[in-house]
Amino acid sequence: MPKAFITGTTGQDGAYLSELLLSKGYEVHGLVRDKEKSDFWRLVELDVKDKVNLVEGDLTDEERLKNILTDIKPDEIYNLAAQTFVGASWHDPVATADINAMGTLKLLEAFKNCASNAKFYQASTSEMYGGIHTSFALDEATSLHPRSPYATSKLFAHWMTVNYRESFDLFSCSGILFNHESPLRGIEFVTRKITDGVARIKLGLSKSISLGNIDAKRDWGFAGDYVEAMWLMLQQEKPEDFVISTGVTHSIHDLLDIAFEEIGINDWSNYITQDPKFMRPSEVKELCGKNEKAKRLLGWEPKVEFKELVKMMVEKDLERLEK
Repeated sequence: MPKAFITGTTGQDGAYLSELLLSKGYEVHGLVRDKEKSDFWRLVELDVKDKVNLVEGDLTDEERLKNILTDIKPDEIYNLAAQTFVGASWHDPVATADINAMGTLKLLEAFKNCASNAKFYQASTSEMYGGIHTSFALDEATSLHPRSPYATSKLFAHWMTVNYRESFDLFSCSGILFNHESPLRGIEFVTRKITDGVARIKLGLSKSISLGNIDAKRDWGFAGDYVEAMWLMLQQEKPEDFVISTGVTHSIHDLLDIAFEEIGINDWSNYITQDPKFMRPSEVKELCGKNEKAKRLLGWEPKVEFKELVKMMVEKDLERLEK
């Protein structure tokens, strides 16, 4: 039985990845800060909480990470833990860097010293491309230009993962994942904020949704598809970095159209307000990924299309609120 160690187990990707690995016969160990106080709602919703071996620890505690890896002896390590909300990184850039950048470095050190035979996956992000102005889809060779503390901290972690691969001959690789959503997405993210808000409007619990920039365009996919790509990356003979994306962009306008259409509203203009507090100091207007390498070498392609994804999220939020 192969063993996997996941940081960020209670997050969206951690929950879907746990479900996937368990279905493949893995023994799954997940890092949590506090077994008593952590929020396990995603693991509960996927019915995997009692199947994951929860281990207490903190990504910023290197000695604890070394002890965990020594005890578990994992075959695969997935570093998904991070402060992932771009907007929040502007309010607390130091904490964002401590977790996303230095936390990854400490885990890489623990990996190198205590579990060097394992395979290591780093969750990188399309936000690292940031301010790149191009009409072409972004791939593994595209230059990087982060435009937020979140993206900059992730860039550090990404390049440290490359450095540990090249310097110590470790199997360490990064998935440069474009935006991926699901019914398990946190309520602070615009996709889930919209689908939850639409469900509340449908049920008479709210009259409007307050948003920031609604002109941004993103390459949105389904998180359940993307964790399969993570796993496939660690099944290869040699470690390589991969862009994981759909190759198609949609605007927040498109998202609003589909979400409101799901509850029978065609003109949503009277239900949306724009609030300056949700605007970012520097905005990334559009991101679109080129997933040809993942298709060719991993045999991976996204299965869930954008419209299906948004409808799935609205339906799940309606179900939750009705309960």
